[in-house]
Amino acid sequence: MEGNFYIPERIEEIGQIVLFHRKKSGLSRAELSSLSGVGQSSIYDLEKGKTTISMEILFKILKVLNIKTALSSPLMKMYKEKIDKENKAEDSNS
Repeated sequence: MEGNFYIPERIEEIGQIVLFHRKKSGLSRAELSSLSGVGQSSIYDLEKGKTTISMEILFKILKVLNIKTALSSPLMKMYKEKIDKENKAEDSNS
């Protein structure tokens, strides 16, 4: 994983991370809304710790703020191998 990473202990912390990155980027909520295609009220809710934000909205916001996500588990290597095998099969069928 490139760069620094941090593992939030609570879902609400993700909103704090978004707020920190938005402010350090010099973006207003209106600007982040325009860049991400997400409503200002959703950004406000996320920054205030609302935990019912959709994954789609969250990922749009994270992408604009250049915040990467990662999933980790003991089974992730097996999952990646499965996906790679499926992708190779699709490529050979094309």
